[in-house]
Amino acid sequence: MGRQKLLLELKGKPVVRWSVDAVLPHVDDCIVVTGRDDAAVRAALTGLRVRYAVNPHPEHGQGSSIAVGAAALEPRTTATLVVLGDQPLTPPDVVPALLAAQRESGKAIAAPSYRGTRGTPVLFTAEVFPELRTLGGDSGARSVLVARPERVASVEFDAAMPGDVDTPEDLARLHVQ
Repeated sequence: MGRQKLLLELKGKPVVRWSVDAVLPHVDDCIVVTGRDDAAVRAALTGLRVRYAVNPHPEHGQGSSIAVGAAALEPRTTATLVVLGDQPLTPPDVVPALLAAQRESGKAIAAPSYRGTRGTPVLFTAEVFPELRTLGGDSGARSVLVARPERVASVEFDAAMPGDVDTPEDLARLHVQ
């Protein structure tokens, strides 16, 4: 993008704020993982009930940010949602469906599938936290999901994968959704 994509405006507010606003009603504690230079992201989230964890090496990939976030979880935490800050328009029924699927199945992970394609956000129970804390690289938590597929509750959605913001064209597409 050539600039901080999380701060780009989408329908009147920063991309990152869409992502955080969508998850806040469903969680008791929201940790936003940032890079070292995070003043603008913090300003974009002013007034929201969030905590911050700084990834000193975001260049090591999405997995390193998940590891930093998992390390910041409170000891009493029983489950966490991994939500992408650059995926602002996830359908509102996804998070409640993941929470319900985990509760009903008792499985350690609940993940959405959009017309047959695995996506995000993903819910992980405390059983999986040690694995999340060791992640690195650009594949996020994919290795945790594929390591033991029997512990994953897949939740099917008849919808396209929510768009993320990686290019100016991506942002333009989201403006018309």
